[in-house]
Amino acid sequence: MTLDDIVDLVGSFEGTVAQRPREGDGTPELAWGDVFFYYSPDGTIPTTVQPFATIVTKNYPGDELSRLERSDAFRVNVVASKQDFEQLLGVPAREAARAPRADADDTLAAHPQYGTAGWICVVNPASQTRSQVRELLASAYAVAKGRFERHQP
Repeated sequence: MTLDDIVDLVGSFEGTVAQRPREGDGTPELAWGDVFFYYSPDGTIPTTVQPFATIVTKNYPGDELSRLERSDAFRVNVVASKQDFEQLLGVPAREAARAPRADADDTLAAHPQYGTAGWICVVNPASQTRSQVRELLASAYAVAKGRFERHQP
């Protein structure tokens, strides 16, 4: 899977908006080149909710485990349900430190910084994780959509 494959997949989910920070748009330079996915049927970037998935294309300070400085390396990060996290990684999210680490390509892992919050990640997803990444993104989208709809008048 390429970064664009994932952007296209999530973009096919109705009501999803992808924020792609770039130079000159007022976003922090550190975020340029990354992608943040939100459920927002009016097409605006929400300011009061977290994205349900992200793609990062570089190491962030304190988050070098995935070695994203490599050419064309990226990491998909998806918030998962408690049940999915434990089923896929073998430990509850609160024990993310015992889960697989995000230091290998095409392997489901606990997010290096947000694993205890239920985030799962994959560095350079490919044949081993393709279907799981698709399922995780669809599930996270459904949860974000449901949350949005519950908070509408």
